[in-house]
Amino acid sequence: MSPKVEIIFLGTGGGRFATITQKRRTAGIRILSESLNLHLDPGPGALVHSIDEGLDPQKIDAVFVSHCHPDHYTDAEVLIEAMTHGMTKKRGVLATAKSVLNGNNACEPSISKYHQQMPEQKIEAVPNMKFQVGSLNVSVTKAVHTDSDAVGFRFETPDFGDFAYTSDTEYYEDIGKYYEDVRLLILCVMRPAGKPWKGHMTTDDANRIVEATRPKQVVLTHLGMQMIFKGPATEAKSIEERTGVPTVAATDGMHIMFDKEIKVETGPKRAQQNLGKFF
Repeated sequence: MSPKVEIIFLGTGGGRFATITQKRRTAGIRILSESLNLHLDPGPGALVHSIDEGLDPQKIDAVFVSHCHPDHYTDAEVLIEAMTHGMTKKRGVLATAKSVLNGNNACEPSISKYHQQMPEQKIEAVPNMKFQVGSLNVSVTKAVHTDSDAVGFRFETPDFGDFAYTSDTEYYEDIGKYYEDVRLLILCVMRPAGKPWKGHMTTDDANRIVEATRPKQVVLTHLGMQMIFKGPATEAKSIEERTGVPTVAATDGMHIMFDKEIKVETGPKRAQQNLGKFF
């Protein structure tokens, strides 16, 4: 049986003002197993908070970036430098939206050509494509955002089913098809109910997705300032009460063990103790 996966929320904030104020950290998500050390959407603080959690950035072997906005990509280059041992060794996987590599009508490339050449494998992620990284099969999901190339990611484990991350997206008609049968669904819910914003998800949108997909566990992250002030835990509780699906709002430093059971650990974590477990 394949080893369990640990998902660490190094940051749970999103949007300009959460980034500027750091009311919630914007460091992204680390995904760990015995065969994989992946950093997903390394926004501002990803390097510092990796080190604070006892997660050596030189152990990273994959960097994923969902789109070309600073709260998702800012620390990507320095993590590539760590992954490639100071740019001395072609190593690891870089998987990003097309805009991050090439730019588009909304943004310039977010990772330099110099840094793009150093990972051993570079993947331009577009919706519906599939590839493998470590022990996980990855499917790229569609996002509808102000960066038209934005994507989400769905991860398939050999024995414990799937977990997925929507990235920034607004609700669209067939979004549920990308997340059918996932056990753990990580939703980027920037705003509370009744506060829509183009290209982003509200609690109302999250309700519709959860009702359509019925995962075993839902986690809200990428929380904007209006969500932070409203109370993410209250918004999560409202989803759970409406859908019957266990739902939590992520907190900075939260860990999830994805195994036969899905265990959410919200207290202080002993990341240093994890190093021997995964590396």
